[in-house]
Amino acid sequence: MNDIYNNITAVYGDAPPEEPARQLYFIEKCRSIVEKEEKRLGRKLKKCVCTFGCQMNAHDSEKIEGMLEEMGFADSKSEENADFIIYNTCCVRENAENKVYGNLGMLKHLKKSNPELKIALCGCMMQQESVINTIKEKYSYVDLVFGTHNLYKLPELLFSCLSTGKNTFEILQEHGKIVEDLPSVRHFRYKASVNIMYGCDNFCSYCIVPYVRGRERSRRPEDILNEIKALADDGVLEVCLLGQNVNSYGKGLDCDINFAKLLRMVNDIPKIRRIRFMTSHPKDLSDELIFAMRDCEKVCPHIHLPFQAGNNDILKKMNRKYTKEDYIALTDKLKSHIPEIAITTDIMVGFPGEYDVEDTLDIIRRVRFSGAFTFIYSKRTGTPAAVMENQVEPAVVKKNFNRVLETLNPIIYEINKEKTGKTYKVLAEDYSDHDPGLLTGRLEDNTLIHFKGSGNSIGKITNVKVTDCKTFYVLGEEEV
Repeated sequence: MNDIYNNITAVYGDAPPEEPARQLYFIEKCRSIVEKEEKRLGRKLKKCVCTFGCQMNAHDSEKIEGMLEEMGFADSKSEENADFIIYNTCCVRENAENKVYGNLGMLKHLKKSNPELKIALCGCMMQQESVINTIKEKYSYVDLVFGTHNLYKLPELLFSCLSTGKNTFEILQEHGKIVEDLPSVRHFRYKASVNIMYGCDNFCSYCIVPYVRGRERSRRPEDILNEIKALADDGVLEVCLLGQNVNSYGKGLDCDINFAKLLRMVNDIPKIRRIRFMTSHPKDLSDELIFAMRDCEKVCPHIHLPFQAGNNDILKKMNRKYTKEDYIALTDKLKSHIPEIAITTDIMVGFPGEYDVEDTLDIIRRVRFSGAFTFIYSKRTGTPAAVMENQVEPAVVKKNFNRVLETLNPIIYEINKEKTGKTYKVLAEDYSDHDPGLLTGRLEDNTLIHFKGSGNSIGKITNVKVTDCKTFYVLGEEEV
């Protein structure tokens, strides 16, 4: 990207060079522009942050929202009423990219009716040169574009855009520093996600993530623990530790730390009541980590452990570095040490050369997953799998995908049915979108529950009796 536009340092030399002071400086500069515009319009300026993709993207959007709130933007639930729209994008599957392009097409009409509207794009899609070229050719009304490696620079880049009126593009091909202590918001009052690392070194042959998120970088344990302590002091009861592969946490740091040790440290924080984490790669799930999960009473009995496919030849082509037998032995070990554990997974169907899914079905039957993200293989340009021979015909993929669901969903239902009549601890999170007359939350094993209860219970861990079940959630009543 030789035509990156960024002249801030030259024009505004009084900006501090160090982070996060530099971005806090530009937050103040943006706030001055926002306040001036509000006086002219006689109303608050509004932002709309739209998130596509995984939990990592959702957490990134909390940081984006926090910085924009500090600049003075109020919240808008829809693009139609917003003065600043930002799409935090995903490129793991083609459908996610198509959805972004479709939404961008609709924004063109908003831009025509409101020329002052600012539109920004960030996230994983933006790390692909083909995407940037498409945006410049077909969506020239987009004002600001940046990627995953410089999300922390949103204030600086937005100030360039607002103060010059010119389109601002900055895409970094290499990750830089991990910047701490920038503003953030939480979508939930009583639970929070905490990044412990960024990037991925696994290079699964189908996956674009290492190319758009960069190589693995771990945050220092003291920064993680300080963040969680601050969250606990602010009323958070449950934290979810996030990383592309949390099991490899600690590599590259100059201290004696790994994920198992970090879990034990977080478990010792007094006000935290529940600890979750995702995602785990099977090849790095050590006995030490299993023992930490077993021993730490705050670590929830749930693990998300993607297996993707059951056939050993396919797993080798995927570069997953384990076999079907390895995966089953690993889940057996988890169950032997943590009998109540719920195991969820990712299952991909239609990888090049996968004409049948018998081994995948065998793993499903033997492990008995409590839930799964199931998806059809999506060719991602730039990955080794995209140029492999034996790309599977759509009709075969659809048939095999249906077989996976027909095997998986009854097992999930049976596991949920076994909960009927039993009482569980539930963190009451909010009123349910499923039914505004119900509360919603999750059991310790991550099962979603909608239940009858008092609004006074929101933000508390309460006893709930399961009264009925569906395939993907259970229903219940709070016990008084």
